[in-house]
Amino acid sequence: MFTKGNFQNIMKQAKNVQEKLEATQAELEKLEIKGQAGGGMVVAMVNGKQELLSLKIDPEILTDDVEMVEDLIVAAVNQGLSKAGEESQKRMSGISGSVLGSLGDLEIPGT
Repeated sequence: MFTKGNFQNIMKQAKNVQEKLEATQAELEKLEIKGQAGGGMVVAMVNGKQELLSLKIDPEILTDDVEMVEDLIVAAVNQGLSKAGEESQKRMSGISGSVLGSLGDLEIPGT
């Protein structure tokens, strides 16, 4: 049954979730993830919000074919962004999973 107490409990849980979400977003912003290509000749650092922080290119490859260097840059950045996306999704799903689990005990009339 849906009561005033249940509603207050839901609001309390929502506030807790909001706080966890904000804390996780702050953690993700500080998180630094490395993507690399060409055996580490190109290294891209991204944060958990999938923003490129830095890009390092080994000077030795700058004399090589420009298209190859561009491909290595794209590969390193994409690897970093992919890892950041996976980490973000993992951390966020932990929050949403705990919320959905706690709401599973709620009895809603008509269901």
